[in-house]
Order: sequence, then C-alpha cells, then structure tokens
Amino acid sequence: MPPEFIPTPQPIEVSVVLPAKNEALNLMQLLPALFAHLAEHSQRFEVVVVDDGSTDETRSVLVQQIDAWPQLRYVRLARNFGKELAIAAGLNAARGRAVIVMDSDGQHPPALIADLLAHWRGGAEMVYTVQTDRREALITRALKQWFYRILERASGTVIPANAGDYRLLDRKLVDVLNAMPERNRFMKGLYGWPGFRSVGIPLQVNDRQNGKSNYSLIHLAWLAVTGLTAFSMTPLRAVTFVGGVVSFAAFAFGLSIVFEYYVEGVSVPGFATLAVGMTFLSGIQLLAIGVLAEYLGRVFEEVKQRPLYVVAEELSTFARDEGASEAPKPATLHRWRPRAPAQRRSRHRGPLGR
Repeated sequence: MPPEFIPTPQPIEVSVVLPAKNEALNLMQLLPALFAHLAEHSQRFEVVVVDDGSTDETRSVLVQQIDAWPQLRYVRLARNFGKELAIAAGLNAARGRAVIVMDSDGQHPPALIADLLAHWRGGAEMVYTVQTDRREALITRALKQWFYRILERASGTVIPANAGDYRLLDRKLVDVLNAMPERNRFMKGLYGWPGFRSVGIPLQVNDRQNGKSNYSLIHLAWLAVTGLTAFSMTPLRAVTFVGGVVSFAAFAFGLSIVFEYYVEGVSVPGFATLAVGMTFLSGIQLLAIGVLAEYLGRVFEEVKQRPLYVVAEELSTFARDEGASEAPKPATLHRWRPRAPAQRRSRHRGPLGR
C-alpha cells in the first residue's frame, strides 16, 4: 500500500509582535481591529503579545481571548525587562516570514499594515514608519534630531529621523537580530545596522485611549546614552580631545605666568588662579572617569553572560490543541545563541508552523 499522505503545514506569513506593559484596556480595543486587518490581507498570521511585567489585568484579558482568537499567542516575562528586551523576546518567538512590530497602546493604526505588506511583497526587507506629526515639546524634538544626527555620523548606521518602532521586518533581518548577543540593546540602531533594503512610509499616530506612556524624559535620556555608547566610540574620543585641549591651555597659561614673572617682573597672585584651575581640571577628570565607567559598566554587563530575559509563561490555543498541559511552562532562559536555519524550521513545526 502507498504510504498515507500527510499534508505539510502551511508556513505563517505574518507575525505581529506587541510589547505590552499595563495595556489591558488598550489591548481590548486594539486586538479586534488588528485581527480584522490581518485577516483581510493574509490568511496565515499570528499575533504575539509580550507581557513585560504588567501589574494590571493584561494576563486575564489575554487568557480570556485566546480561545476566541486561535492566532493569538501570549508570552509573559518574569518581570519588567524594558521595551527593548520585550521586542527582542517577541522577535525570538515570532515564526512569520514577515514580522511587524507595533505598540500595544493603540497609537499605531492597524490600517497601515496593508501598506507595510505591499512594500514587503514588492521586495523591501524592512519597511519603517516615519511620524509626520510629532506631538512633543519643541526642545524634546530638537534634542532627538540632534541625537540621531550625531549617532548616524558617529556610527555610520543609518537611523532615519522620526522613525519609530512600528515597522515590518523580513525573516532574514529577524534572524540577524536574533543572532546579536548584546544585552544593552538599542533597537532603532540594530534595525539599521545590517543594511537591508529599507523603505519609509508616513505615519500619523493616533491618540492614546487609556493610561499614560511608560517613557518619561529620563527614560529617553538613558535610552540615548545606551544608543550612543552601544554604537559609537565618540564619547571616548571627545573626552580625549577635551583633555588635550585643556592640557594645551594649561601649559600655555603656565608659560605666560613664567614669562610675566621673569621677563616683566610682575608678581602674580596665585591662589585664585590655582583654585580655579584645580577645580576646572578636576571636573574634566571626573567627566573622563564617568565616560570610561559607562563603557566599562557595559562591558561588565556583557561578560556576565546573563540571559536577556526570562519567560515565565507561554500560552496559545495551538499548544492546547497539541495536547500540552494547561499548567504554565517553566521559566525559560534565553541566551540568544544563533541557530542554523534547519534547526529553526524544525523547532517551529506545528499545525500552523513552518
């Protein structure tokens, strides 16, 4: 008898990654519209919600909706690891040939998915959105433009101005990002570092419906420091340059004092000059030590080789259909070791897997 024919599962075409922290109300409004737009433009898709340490009803809301939406997957991190690592967790869990990253607060309109997919099917390997109306203070907008201009010139990595996290990534780019081992991740820089073909499309963000943003000005400042130190040696070189200029100025000032004393016979009172000079030079030294400590601290974080994040729970309808236990999976450590393409395909094989 001929062997029984077993149909090969169709690969997932589109994955949507939603990092979420305390977005229960926004997810209840976003998910129905998101599923409607995805179903209109792709028959094989999934939505991966990464719960980044939420303390509201995010888990209970998603658990209730998993049965209604078979394409929904829920990944809960053990604690709050930050948006950058939540995105990294979503990219690692996504199985689609194209992966769309968008915010879960409702400000990124699902209707733009059609344009993202159209450009991707036309050959683009990354399609990013550019905000046309930045609702920010003038000084905040100016500081961001100044920062990205400096980072692009210093690192050589193209980071488009006003480009956000709402973007589509081809599977090739996702695999490259998943193979990057660094823990201090600045995703906007990592997106552009591989250099794949990219296309930008305009985006008009929606108003936030519920809650408030988790990103304050201080968080943005720390993210800027992470991006600058992760992609550029400019701060170290700037400190070296400032140190050279100050040393030259101090030497020239010393020569002028010697000249006035021995040639012109001028007795120069030295206390005020000495005090100001020592204070200024001490400040320069502390600044240099601070910059060195920032880089050394990042090296310290990398050499410890701790996991990027810990997955406490993964839930989906697919797992229950395959006979998996209803109990949450044990905590999973993710160290971001690159895998061969064949291993990646075999790992994700399932009813709707690759």
